Amino acid sequence: MKDRNIVAEISVVPLGTGSAGVSEYVAGCMDVLAKSSGIKYRLTPMGTILEGPLDLVLKATRAMHEVPFARGAVRVITTLKIDDRCDKSLTMQGKLDAVKKLRPDVNI
Repeated sequence: MKDRNIVAEISVVPLGTGSAGVSEYVAGCMDVLAKSSGIKYRLTPMGTILEGPLDLVLKATRAMHEVPFARGAVRVITTLKIDDRCDKSLTMQGKLDAVKKLRPDVNI
């Protein structure tokens, strides 16, 4: 079976840091993704979109989940949503293009 791409959204939330700011942790998670071969990613204001084979995305998810602990957080909540299709190729851009085709006025 060929390893098909999935598209996923991840959000890693550190708790118990003494600060409401999370940009330091987000930057650390971006470091993980920059070193993760085979995964495309797009940072958004509320999470990060990932595209790649499921095994690689799950491996990166584990590494991203550990970032806040390595920086002193006492609790971490990680949310991962996975979109997986076996009937056709799945990409971040393809999902956006499908909406844009129906609603050209949407700001994507």
